[in-house]
Amino acid sequence: MAALAAVAGLALAGCNGNYETSARARQPLSPKTLALIEDKGMTAQSPILVRIYKQEAELEVWKEKRDGTFALLKTYPICRWSGDLGPKVKVGDRQAPEGFYTITPGQMNPNSSYYLSFNLGFPNAYDRSYGRTGDFLMVHGDCSSAGCYAMTDEQIAEIFTLARESFDGGQKSFQVQALPFRMTPTNLAKYRNHPAMPFWRNLKEGTDSFDVSLRVPKVNVCNRRYVFNATPAPGRGFDATL
Repeated sequence: MAALAAVAGLALAGCNGNYETSARARQPLSPKTLALIEDKGMTAQSPILVRIYKQEAELEVWKEKRDGTFALLKTYPICRWSGDLGPKVKVGDRQAPEGFYTITPGQMNPNSSYYLSFNLGFPNAYDRSYGRTGDFLMVHGDCSSAGCYAMTDEQIAEIFTLARESFDGGQKSFQVQALPFRMTPTNLAKYRNHPAMPFWRNLKEGTDSFDVSLRVPKVNVCNRRYVFNATPAPGRGFDATL
């Protein structure tokens, strides 16, 4: 089971510190990818953002350009994801998560049993406000999934390297937007009666912000909803449950 293997992998991982001792984690970007980065007005170490679309089985890596806005760098076909459209709710439901997740260097696993991986950080504050349970939900290699998003080893190697380079360049964390599908009018109409639609419309607020500004939205959780680019009242923070 992917989650159990991930536990074992994390126990071995020195996370960021083990990049130097893991040959898999120190692979360079290919000349072709470096040329693409240059052509798009980016640098190898500029910040990244990841978008995942379940229905389309695609993972996108976006990268910051020299002007401070983000542009799509590459789209990778997801080898396998488990469950159905909709968020992960509890341990054992075999659902891949949906939501906004923050990935730090400590969540990168260069010694994964599934070639390379990074932990999505489920459950986040939003998930916890609904009592959702689960752990070690990953994006990893080996094309095998039990609640995770599985890529080929070649794909995860490049995605991992793009993340590593962004951390080396000073990015403290990168955002993953894990979505049920592309938020098109057609898809929203198709699934308008799905029980997860209110949740998905909340996700769309964040994706719309990014699509319009091409800058990473600031994400918080308040009153069991995601809020984007919001400022709390003076002297108060955000309370996920109020």
